[in-house]
Amino acid sequence: MNDLHYIGFDVHKKSIQYCVKLADGRLVREGRIAATHSAVAEWLATQHTPWKGALEATMFSAWIYDQLLPHAVELHVAHSAMLKALATGKHASDRLDARKIADLLRANCLPSIWMAPPELRSLRLLLRYRQLTVRQTVQIKNRIASTLMELGVDYDSSRLHGKRYYQDLLTRLGHLPPPVRWLLELSRGAIDMFATTDRLLLRQLAQDAALRQRVARLQTIPGVGQITALTWALETGDPHRFPNASHAMSYCGLVAALQESAGKQYRQPLSRKRNAHLQTMLIEAAHLAPRYHPHLRALYEKVKAERHSGAAAVAVARKLTAYLLAVDKSGQPFELRAVDPPRDNTASPAGPPSEALAVARQPTPSRVRSAAAAPLTGPGARRAVANQALVGSEGEAPRRSRTTR
Repeated sequence: MNDLHYIGFDVHKKSIQYCVKLADGRLVREGRIAATHSAVAEWLATQHTPWKGALEATMFSAWIYDQLLPHAVELHVAHSAMLKALATGKHASDRLDARKIADLLRANCLPSIWMAPPELRSLRLLLRYRQLTVRQTVQIKNRIASTLMELGVDYDSSRLHGKRYYQDLLTRLGHLPPPVRWLLELSRGAIDMFATTDRLLLRQLAQDAALRQRVARLQTIPGVGQITALTWALETGDPHRFPNASHAMSYCGLVAALQESAGKQYRQPLSRKRNAHLQTMLIEAAHLAPRYHPHLRALYEKVKAERHSGAAAVAVARKLTAYLLAVDKSGQPFELRAVDPPRDNTASPAGPPSEALAVARQPTPSRVRSAAAAPLTGPGARRAVANQALVGSEGEAPRRSRTTR
């Protein structure tokens, strides 16, 4: 297959620039086609030689990938940020970008990403639309409360958004100006509409049998509800693409960015290169999970005492990520089993009997328990214990440390 073609695609909303090269770098042809299904089909009819292709990950790449995939020997989607770092140069144009993508592909240096199948992407769109309606519902509720406060209305905040209480409140407030009353009634109607939309979307997601079974297994984890399980299942896709829990935590945005130079390491704030949907959902679940799980509650209280509630929520979210990944990979319900204590007899006396997740494999004792048993001696002991408490039994990276001033 010496005549195999390597094709780089630079995709945009209205056009696609392509570049066809041979393995030795010789340019075969290049050009531009319209970003429509019919134009792509016409171009595919002219490509008779076997080819490998690559395109950059953008919001327009999904349908192009689906249409090109059946006709290619291999088709890859490149990571946008890493591609920019590898292919940056003095000059930039669609033609040069397509050439660079083709060169990286034939040199086997393309930073490829995992592409979800079309069925999964369709379900993911439903869930993300549901998250949009929830955010809008919260905004409308906050606007209703602020409008009543501007008018000096006394109301019960815990019952304000109940349908019956809200109608009784509007009935008692006969002195409200007609435009304001109309606005409050319209806002209530929008809340009811979004609630109906929410139920319909969840009902539609529940019709997928494979997804329904997967979500049911994930919900066996204490503190993980339907929405958290749905978000994990649809945003991660195939759990086996994560080799360990550390990679999954990085994908969820629960790992601090690492800067290392001249033998020194510095931990930055949580990286913004993450799946924002998963990060938001896991942090929200981390504030509620300690109510249902004694071990998560102990972890939360310990880290909160050493640092603050934000760090404690991140620690719990990291532990939840390890649990979710283990259950999802094994295909078995969540289960806690007792594990043997550490063999190190020189350490301080151990605390209460420890338990750990034993679904996919038998983990080692958690470093959280090791940190709890460590004596607080030395000037940096409390900081070391706090850092260790953020590291779970699945081998997660430690939290950031303070930079030197």
